[in-house]
Amino acid sequence: MLLTLLRRAARAGVPLLRAGPASPGRARLSSAEPRARDGPVEEEEEVVEVEEEEGCYQLYPGHIPTSPLQKVLLAAGSACMALYDPYRHDMVAVLGETTGCLALPNLRDKMKNHPEGYRILQERPCIRLSTLDMDRLRGLPDGTLGREYVRFLEDNKVSPDTRMPPKFVDDEELAYVIQRYREVHDLMHTLLGMPTNMLGEVVVKWFEAVQTGLPMCVLGAAFGPVRLSARKLQVLATELVPWAIRSGRNASCILNIYYEQRWEQPVESLREEIGIFPPPAVRV
Repeated sequence: MLLTLLRRAARAGVPLLRAGPASPGRARLSSAEPRARDGPVEEEEEVVEVEEEEGCYQLYPGHIPTSPLQKVLLAAGSACMALYDPYRHDMVAVLGETTGCLALPNLRDKMKNHPEGYRILQERPCIRLSTLDMDRLRGLPDGTLGREYVRFLEDNKVSPDTRMPPKFVDDEELAYVIQRYREVHDLMHTLLGMPTNMLGEVVVKWFEAVQTGLPMCVLGAAFGPVRLSARKLQVLATELVPWAIRSGRNASCILNIYYEQRWEQPVESLREEIGIFPPPAVRV
């Protein structure tokens, strides 16, 4: 069973064992890709037969159907890899998808019960370089969400295009919810004023853990600090974690903000609207 899953994941381009560029996957052979009649095709035929027996079909592009046992195995493996190397974003992504079965429906319900969140679910906006007018955002006044977001991307040398598409979420709408969460992660850094170093990531994970309830965020918040120095641990415990928890509890759902329509809004104004307290005056 696990061997079949790994074969399907490999065919889909999921870097389960080492980092590498992700490519859209598929859970079964499409009618547009007939199998060769000559040569070794036993492995492909085995995968197709298993999928037909289990009744597994793609729910969205790149979806890889998995059983509960397969999800447990993927969650355990990705958790170990993510704890060993927190910058293995592919493993963090798999962990989030395979352990979010309770948190994701809760987040979707919050979005459905909020006017702006409901509109996001209906319109399905996507934060990618192809959908952003970077020159316009750079030209916005300092302090606005758009200008500070671009400044964050450039200062930390990150890109919204590095966020992996979901593959293991067995519900098309919930797949969009976790995709949206990933896409607004850098905006959380911007609103919280946190860089992408280990201390900054841990603080953001504490905020997101309280906000979303995703086990992946809880694990990152709990185990991320083991790599910090004693001085940073003290700052984290006395200043940053209490602030992140209070802000997470006080803030409205971060997925209910249509950020693409808030680029001109000052960061301080948006923080106040959401309910995020001003960041502590400490060096991170």
